[in-house]
Amino acid sequence: MEDDFKLLFRYLLVTIDIMSSARKIVKNSTIYLLSNLLYYVLTFFTVMFTARYLGADNYGILSIALAFSTTFVAISDLGIGTLTTREIAKDKSLTTKFIRNIFPLKLVLAIISMLIVFIIANLSNYSPITLYTIYIASLLIIVGVFPGIFLSIFQAYEMMEYPSVNMILNGIFMFLGTFFIIFNGLGVIEFSMLNVIVSAIVLVYCLIVFNWKISSPKFEFDLVFWKKIIKKALPFGLISISGVLYTYLDSIMLSLLQPIEVVGWYSVAYRLILVLLFIPTAFNTAIFPVMSKYFVSAHNSLKLINERYFKLMIIMGIPIGFGTMLLADKIIYILFGSSYLNSVIALQILIWTIVFTFVGASFVQLLQATNREFAITKISLICVLLNLVLNLILIPKFSYVGACFATLITEFVLVSYIIKISYKVGYGIPIRNMITVIAKVVISSLFMSVFIICLNDLNLFLLIILSIFVYISLLLLIRGIDKDDINMIKRLIKC
Repeated sequence: MEDDFKLLFRYLLVTIDIMSSARKIVKNSTIYLLSNLLYYVLTFFTVMFTARYLGADNYGILSIALAFSTTFVAISDLGIGTLTTREIAKDKSLTTKFIRNIFPLKLVLAIISMLIVFIIANLSNYSPITLYTIYIASLLIIVGVFPGIFLSIFQAYEMMEYPSVNMILNGIFMFLGTFFIIFNGLGVIEFSMLNVIVSAIVLVYCLIVFNWKISSPKFEFDLVFWKKIIKKALPFGLISISGVLYTYLDSIMLSLLQPIEVVGWYSVAYRLILVLLFIPTAFNTAIFPVMSKYFVSAHNSLKLINERYFKLMIIMGIPIGFGTMLLADKIIYILFGSSYLNSVIALQILIWTIVFTFVGASFVQLLQATNREFAITKISLICVLLNLVLNLILIPKFSYVGACFATLITEFVLVSYIIKISYKVGYGIPIRNMITVIAKVVISSLFMSVFIICLNDLNLFLLIILSIFVYISLLLLIRGIDKDDINMIKRLIKC
């Protein structure tokens, strides 16, 4: 009897801990999701107005510059941000040691990265205005290094309200700055400067909040610790760098092999699908620290979170793919005008890379939280090489359409391998459950697609709203969302 009581007591403690973590996930996911939503809505309109104003040629130049800066921001981070979040989430006593060392370390890495950008740009056959735009945008590597550190530590402490404000400030100032540039008739170089100025504003905000909530950042040059950090962070860094490379490698290679306006057509479609990343990004940021904790204390809870997260991403991702493919022509014409109609086919292809990203989101977080980042590193590096080879083969023959298929194939290979590894290490979702979820979502999405085709002459925004209603109604009807899901959502909301 006493043993039964002890078992019951332990069960209650575990349940309380799970619900406490669930409340944190709901709170952090909600805060971060809403701030992501606002940020990406502002970004959406910023991209739309920028692309319309600059035209395909100049928007292509800006896209190349931002591709370089974004790629080398990831290189200068070298995975240190993700490592910082994971290690501090597990042990808060490491905060001071990490803070004092990662600031100077990442500054050194940022300076080296910036010099590499200058060398590559000068060796390429770019026009003077393209070079100037790249030089200015490369300042983002220096200015952006510190906010990344602050945000990693906020994430480790599950203080997601501060990264949320950070994103909102970024979105607002970019949006307002875009209108200022357009109103004053300025050009592509000023748009590049705007990105640097907004990053500096965000840096000031992060510094103030960090000093207020955690501590004053100080420098420490512990080279032994630096070496240890780099060694541990390198797998995360290679994952991040690989992801950024096959995201932006297409644009850079297009700029070298095709006319600059082609980069503009491709980039418009790509920026649209990147806006959709706010959904998995918000959940990833909130769930990763909890997954890291459960790996140490509660493996069954970790499996449950992974399965629920996978189902949620499937429910959202697949209908987005079907809907966007059918409405791409309307979307491009309304948002960017007739000069970007060549972007339609790019959007129809690239949207499926986001679907695969949704499918693999939970498994990527799972492997990183369970210290299996080397598996992701391996396939990420393979995928970079695959993407490079595919681009070299497809771009000369099929231009930006070839680049789209290169990206799609690469993402499919990456996600397939990551899911396979998850099963091998014992965290796979039961095959029957996975097939059932996917089948019900696909059936609902196909009915939604028929609805879109039949009523294609409707106003775009009204058609999107009605299509979502049709999809959700059918999904509920065939129990794609079951009672357990609904009850779980209700419990979490009440918590």
